[in-house]
Amino acid sequence: MRQSQDIVPSKTLYGFVFFFVKKQWVKLLLTQFFWLAWSVDQTIFPLLFGKIVDGITNYVGDRGQAWLVLKTPILGALVLWIGIEVAFRVGGILLAYAFPKMDKQIRMHMFSHMQDQSHAYFSTNFAGNISTKISDMVDSLNHILQLIITLFVPVCVAVVIATIIFYQMNPFFASVLLGWAFIHVGVSITYSFRCSYYSHIHSETRSRLNGRIVDSLTNYFAVKIFANKRYELNYVGQLQKQEERQNNQQLLYIEKVRAVLGVITFCGPGIALNGYAYWCWVNHWITVGDIVIIFNTSWNIIMMLWWSSIELPNVFKEIGICRQALTLMQAPITLADAPDANELKVTKGKIQFQKVHFQYENASSLFSNKSIVIHPGQRVGLVGYSGSGKTTFVNLILRLFDIQSGHICIDDQDIAMVTQESLRRSIALIPQDPSLFHRTLFENIRYGRPEASDEEVIVAAQKAHAHEFIMNLPEGYHTLVGERGIKLSGGQRQRVAIARAILKDAPILILDEATSALDSVTEAQIQESLSNLMKDRTTIVIAHRLSTLLHMDRLLVFEQGKIVEDGKHEILVAKKSLYQSLWKAQVGGFLPEEADSTNL
Repeated sequence: MRQSQDIVPSKTLYGFVFFFVKKQWVKLLLTQFFWLAWSVDQTIFPLLFGKIVDGITNYVGDRGQAWLVLKTPILGALVLWIGIEVAFRVGGILLAYAFPKMDKQIRMHMFSHMQDQSHAYFSTNFAGNISTKISDMVDSLNHILQLIITLFVPVCVAVVIATIIFYQMNPFFASVLLGWAFIHVGVSITYSFRCSYYSHIHSETRSRLNGRIVDSLTNYFAVKIFANKRYELNYVGQLQKQEERQNNQQLLYIEKVRAVLGVITFCGPGIALNGYAYWCWVNHWITVGDIVIIFNTSWNIIMMLWWSSIELPNVFKEIGICRQALTLMQAPITLADAPDANELKVTKGKIQFQKVHFQYENASSLFSNKSIVIHPGQRVGLVGYSGSGKTTFVNLILRLFDIQSGHICIDDQDIAMVTQESLRRSIALIPQDPSLFHRTLFENIRYGRPEASDEEVIVAAQKAHAHEFIMNLPEGYHTLVGERGIKLSGGQRQRVAIARAILKDAPILILDEATSALDSVTEAQIQESLSNLMKDRTTIVIAHRLSTLLHMDRLLVFEQGKIVEDGKHEILVAKKSLYQSLWKAQVGGFLPEEADSTNL
């Protein structure tokens, strides 16, 4: 997938947000406009109420005729009420359309970026941790933007309107309100930066904690058979204590901020503004209606700013979470397609290593100046102790890792210069331990060729001798197989993987201990299917049971990253060689394991 590489958002949080906001800017701008109804509601209503109170207080004529004096502010209040209610509903509808779409765009963009990451990246990062960060980014960013539109901007506009109203009554009222608002916001922002720091630390710990929990739950079978529930509780509990301490730290800090703001609010509008308003009324400088306006408006502004001060630390907390989640997007794609990569076109299936040098990070060289050719249609077996380089050889053909120098070519096309998707579409891999999706058997087998019909899926399953056990399941091909295929036995999972490869019908076939989990009878049946599958295909087979490689056209014997022998079984076994010693040493057709070997 290359979608995430077409237009890459800025690696900063604000650039990342702007990238998605500009896609919805019209809806968001209209949503913001209609949500300003709250600002009008909290400032103009008290003004109209004050006019009504003054009209009633000052009226001295026939009360039956009072409507003539009061109708303008009363009708104005009714019209304003209806208008505000309509504005809120329209703003809510716009918000309901804009934010789910933005959530989808962010989630799919990050998911696409993760799909572009290398095999090495996923081998060092918890899937649960990655999933949590994607979810955190969507939820936190949604919360931040909604607060900006529905709270912070309306509050700022309300303060401006209230300041203008107060200034017309008495400049002192305006100066007290505006001064308190600036101090309130300044203190909130100053303390909230610290909240963001605490939140970032807590969010990272929380992601690691979720990763540990998912890892433990995924490997629940090992936990049970080793009776290590207490160990797992302790393993997760250690990080849980750290998460609890950090969460407690940030929440207590937020409460300190709120306490300071409470004192400032009490001293500002609570004492200074309303106290001065009372003094002005005593001296007949303002009317009763003015008192109503000042009290109601200042109280509304206090509530709006107080609510903002409560949410502001949470916003900075969410910003910290977003920054921590953004590390997913900041992680570089270490194994990317070349800018001018073409589609791989396999016509024959020749595989060629040309002076290839490869080593894992912080490890000694495995392959050095390796050159070898696997001819079109050849069936090649890879032999050697675990850790000798067989799986790495296959992984390099699949381009799961990039080589340090040299070239690997398929039909004279450098695999580094073709798209990874076209390369892997041309290769069918049947791994030793196939991992299935928690989906139906139809979906798992069809994964080899998504456009295949149900009939083609069933034919592939029949060739893999999977049809029989599938039809005995309660829901047949519609049976959900569980996470990683846990509801199926190892042999059943392998037959599903073989069916998937048969359906894929790729010109190059790789078998990595593809029949190791099968019983002897089923293996004999499937070997026939695999033999048919190998016809006219370049095939590479890794097997510890050497008896399964007797029909290979050629055997490559690996030792410490080098191909030390190359030939047919009959030739290699007839001469004194590593292969001969392996053949003689095997018991039941299996290779002995070196004590110090590691799987590559």
